[in-house]
Amino acid sequence: MTSGYATLTDRFARIATVGEASAILGWDAATMMPAGGGAARGDQLAVLAGIAHAMLTAPETGEALAKAEATPPEDAWQGANLRLMRHSYTRATALPADLVEATARANSACEKVWREARKASDFAMVRDKLAEVVGLARQAAQALSPVLGLSPYDSLMDGYQRGVTAADVEPVFDAYEAFLRDALPRAEEIQAAKPAPIRPAGPFSADRQEVLCRELSKAAGLDYDHARLDRSAHPFCGGIPSDIRITTRYNEDDFTQALMGVLHETGHALYERHLPHDYARQPVGEAAGMAAHESQSLIVEMQACRSDAYLAWLGPKLQATFGGEAAAYAPDNLAGIWRRIERGFIRVEADEMTYPAHVILRFRLERALIAGDLAVADLPGAWNDGLHALLGITPPNDARGCLQDIHWYDGGFGYFPSYTLGAMAAAQLMAAARRAVPDLDGELARGNLGALQSWLATHVHGQGSRLGFNDLLAAATGKKLDPSDFTAHLTSRYL
Repeated sequence: MTSGYATLTDRFARIATVGEASAILGWDAATMMPAGGGAARGDQLAVLAGIAHAMLTAPETGEALAKAEATPPEDAWQGANLRLMRHSYTRATALPADLVEATARANSACEKVWREARKASDFAMVRDKLAEVVGLARQAAQALSPVLGLSPYDSLMDGYQRGVTAADVEPVFDAYEAFLRDALPRAEEIQAAKPAPIRPAGPFSADRQEVLCRELSKAAGLDYDHARLDRSAHPFCGGIPSDIRITTRYNEDDFTQALMGVLHETGHALYERHLPHDYARQPVGEAAGMAAHESQSLIVEMQACRSDAYLAWLGPKLQATFGGEAAAYAPDNLAGIWRRIERGFIRVEADEMTYPAHVILRFRLERALIAGDLAVADLPGAWNDGLHALLGITPPNDARGCLQDIHWYDGGFGYFPSYTLGAMAAAQLMAAARRAVPDLDGELARGNLGALQSWLATHVHGQGSRLGFNDLLAAATGKKLDPSDFTAHLTSRYL
């Protein structure tokens, strides 16, 4: 290990530790913090962001990079780590420190107002704050674009999933829109010909739901010596690999959303827990990007835990927890509940066939916002028109329209494509896992995700970010992203 590279690993470990502190503060803000703490928390996060940015952009970092690159490591992992360090440095030095802090403050302030605006279903309450966030995101995109050699919007996507651009995504999304135009009416027709599923009789105590969610996430492989399950307005997985924080929200009239939501976040958590320990707090030891991350949540939730085999195991557990008629917990009935196709307004409640339409909408709108082709004030109308064009429905209010997601109000532009790229990757990875583990359905019928997680730990989790998204898929499945695996999965399950 050269002295330049050793200096870098120490510096990046310290930067990562600052990021870990921010992650825990962010989790606390969403779960435990009293409302009056918002302003101070915004200051704290802004200062930490400034400290991390200063450490990354310091002249000493550039000098150590040059020294290490003069005699690059021969080890493949160290070489990949060095390249990722350079990429982080290039991104960071393109952004002025005052822009970084201003962005952190504006995002925190906007996110707090968004929570109230969503409750009131009033976009006007947060419009000006969002305009400030969009303006700062546009400044960042314009600063990053020339140094990365990417378009402004692609430079924001790069922050979430390196190596994937809007030009890659657009034809994939256009093709899926065409598939959906034919497949959705057919799936609805097939579904309408079947008896409506029996809804289990509630109410379902939030405390009982929480106990069951904890049990199922443990059975899926989550180690609660290194994890917590809490409640928040918007479910998420946060924290750090050795201290993972997952959250959900409970509806006492319907347990289905919380349960599958926790399994979804468990997929994220398992990815974090199984990242290469030898490269903890190093860029190469991080996840391979948000599309890769979404593939891991969706392979657990959608591919494994909504399968016939898993539902057959789950049914008796549900009845033992909540009581009621056995017929409501039969595998076919649970499939009718959890695999129901429905044109809805809320992304996080959408079925796996219509979910990509929600992502396609957001992808198109955020590109227009960053390009300056869509004014923030016009967002509600553009949203409603876009959803109608994709699914033939129009939201009745802002809360069920453009106020439903936290992402833009927290500065997350360029993230949304990762959701559907992740769903497509999940189908591709599951097909490969089935080939590698012939009795995978037998394992799922015993509620055992161990064989699947073992395969993923080797082929995805343990690879860290050594490989880009498409190279990771190619190494694991034999090919780069192939959306046909996803449409084949949907066709098999619904058509």
